[in-house]
Amino acid sequence: FMGAISGLSGVYFVEMAAGSLQSVALVLLLAILCSFLFGAFGALIYGFLTITLRANQNVTGLTLTIFGVGIANFLGTLFSSANASNYMVISTAAKQAFANTPLLPFLVRWGESSPFWYYINKLFFSYNFLVYFGIILALIMAWFLNRTRVGLNLRAVGESPATADAAGIPVNLYKYLATVIGGGICGVGGMYISMVTAQGLWIYNCVGGKGWIAVALVIFATWSPARAILGGIIFGGLTILRMYIPMGIPIEIYDLTPYVATILVLIFTSIRQSREHAMPKHCGFNYFREER
Repeated sequence: FMGAISGLSGVYFVEMAAGSLQSVALVLLLAILCSFLFGAFGALIYGFLTITLRANQNVTGLTLTIFGVGIANFLGTLFSSANASNYMVISTAAKQAFANTPLLPFLVRWGESSPFWYYINKLFFSYNFLVYFGIILALIMAWFLNRTRVGLNLRAVGESPATADAAGIPVNLYKYLATVIGGGICGVGGMYISMVTAQGLWIYNCVGGKGWIAVALVIFATWSPARAILGGIIFGGLTILRMYIPMGIPIEIYDLTPYVATILVLIFTSIRQSREHAMPKHCGFNYFREER
């Protein structure tokens, strides 16, 4: 939510001050930077409360969730009401930066004469650039966590911070960096909703619970960024099921499908616990160095 409002309002206010932004690169940079920083700021608050002050992680997370939803909807309503048109929307030129454009234009030309190339382009190369950015980022994170010393140190902190601390790894620094950077990336995900899904217009409560699906996706992927790609495709497919498989049932039933899947994932992963796919042992617990 914080990324959704900050990414949109960053571009919106710059356009109000300087006029319509024609540079695609500038629009993208502004939106990504604003959403990342505001998301990272929210995560920094969480980190300070749970890492430094050692507050309960679950209670703090729920409190900050309510705060993030409230502050985003409040600012969105405030900025919209300050406009004569009573809504906050970026220019058409800025919207084009987030439009779905063909990644390989020559496949579009080939698709005009060949159904095969048409469907290849439609399936793999016709999405917004943030979709490909997300996939690349997941692959980079998989390599980082499994193949680099810093990534392995981070996993050690998650499994046993006392052991990592005894080995000379700065536990609190790792926790802060992981939390803040992770929060910034989540902010960019929120920006996708306001810029792409809502097409550059602030819609009250636009995120609509998708953050909880993201949490379930982490559990579904058993903390593996590479498996999260597959999980993301499955969960994403459930959200658009009604567009391709009409069953004559109320639209609200379709909207419930991803959340029902989320509940089922939580149940099955709880029943089928394995050492390989278990969550980090110290996840949800505070680290007290004095107890080491």
